[in-house]
Amino acid sequence: RRQAAEYSTSSSEEEFEPKPSLTHKAKRTLRKRRKLEKETKQLIKQEELKRLHKAQAVQRQLEELEERQRALEIFGVELERELRGEADSGMKDENQMLHEWFELVMEKNKLTRYESELLIIAQELELEDHQSRLEQKLREKMAIDGKSKQPVCSSPQGQTLF
Repeated sequence: RRQAAEYSTSSSEEEFEPKPSLTHKAKRTLRKRRKLEKETKQLIKQEELKRLHKAQAVQRQLEELEERQRALEIFGVELERELRGEADSGMKDENQMLHEWFELVMEKNKLTRYESELLIIAQELELEDHQSRLEQKLREKMAIDGKSKQPVCSSPQGQTLF
C-alpha cells in the first residue's frame, strides 16, 4: 500500500512544472542592475584616473615652482648684498638695483600666490577622492541592504512564497 501511494501521482501534480527561482523579468532586472553597476564602476575608475593625472600635474608644477623660488631666493640674497655694499655691484647704480629688487619681490609674491592656488587644487582633489570613496561605500552598503530585503522566492504574481 505504501509503495502504491509513493508511485501514484495526482493529475494536478503533473500539470505543474517546476518554476525557476527567478522569473524572466527578475533575471532581466538583475542583468540591468549588474550592467549599471559595471558602468558605474568604470565611470568611477575613469574619474579616479582623471584626479590622479591632475594630482600628478599639480605635484610637478609645485616642484617646478619650488625650484624657481629657490633660484629667486639665491638671486635675491646676492642682490641684497649688493644693495648693502657687502658685494661688488659692478656697474649697477642703486636705482637699478632697487628696481631689480622690487621686481624680484613682485615675482616672489606672484609665485607664492600661484603656490597657494596649486595647494587649494590639490586639497580639492583630495576631497573629491574622499567623497568618491564615501559614495562607493554607501553604494556597497545600499546594495547589501537591498539584497537582504529581496524575497527568496516569488510566485509569478509577485507574491513571496518563503
